[in-house]
Amino acid sequence: MNAIDKLIQKIKETNNPTVIGLDPRYEMLPKCVTDKYPQDLEGVAKAIVEYNKALIDNTYDIIPAIKPQIAFYEMYGIPGMEAFKETCRYAKEKGMVVIADIKRGDIGSTAQGYSNAFLGKTAIGEKEETIYDVDFVTVNPYMGTDCVKPFIEDCKKYDKGIFVLVKTSNPSSGELQDLKLENGKEVYSQVTELVEKWGEELRGENGYSSVAAVVGATYPEQLEQIRKAAPHTYFLIPGYGAQGGKANDIALGFDKEGLGGIVNASRSLMCAYKSDKWKEQFIEEDYAKATRAEALRMKDELNQAINN
Repeated sequence: MNAIDKLIQKIKETNNPTVIGLDPRYEMLPKCVTDKYPQDLEGVAKAIVEYNKALIDNTYDIIPAIKPQIAFYEMYGIPGMEAFKETCRYAKEKGMVVIADIKRGDIGSTAQGYSNAFLGKTAIGEKEETIYDVDFVTVNPYMGTDCVKPFIEDCKKYDKGIFVLVKTSNPSSGELQDLKLENGKEVYSQVTELVEKWGEELRGENGYSSVAAVVGATYPEQLEQIRKAAPHTYFLIPGYGAQGGKANDIALGFDKEGLGGIVNASRSLMCAYKSDKWKEQFIEEDYAKATRAEALRMKDELNQAINN
């Protein structure tokens, strides 16, 4: 089974097109976790692992995937990267799909190194070692086809997938992505065409390709346009919740069967216990239960919008 079919299967099993973004920062972790460990890099990493595992334990049966953003692990050095690796391993053990948000993009040989680390294997003499072994990574296509090709080849070889940045959710994305080219198309429209082309050989049983796209919820007009232009491309949709993306807007990225996208929520799920919505119902020690409650609320809201 290729990567996108695996993801779609988990979405169908949970009836939930949601991915939880695990983007931990020390200052956002509850004191009931951080007080257990010393305030050094090793202590922070242990706190992150405990926190992430608690969230996974309380959501793996209702959320199909996690999306750890690697910056929030790299900032804590080697211990942080060990926490990243353990988080990915534990989520896969629980049956969740792992989308590593690494946004890599470089010349071919460097891209191959990144792909070896996250999707494929690293050769050491006559042996090959698996390093992070995630299911998907995010890829920046700014340097063109040769920076994406090594990832695509490993997708074919190892049944993995990539989400290529097409139209991102951040406020200034239009400074480059919305620029008009000589052919009259926006940059993001040109990238959309490339993603459809790159994914032709990796389409699965559901008609979607394991070469997928990142398309933000904060630009619904473009989201709808890209869906029409890329019928075989699955979307990772950031921007829901804290960034202002609405469920009805997100629905524009889905097809008539209710497929086509998976919606990321990071802060709104990870910090649910701090929100006005849940802080009266859940004490700090119940942070993971608050995340589950918010995940179920989000699931119902998204499904209602998508299926209308």
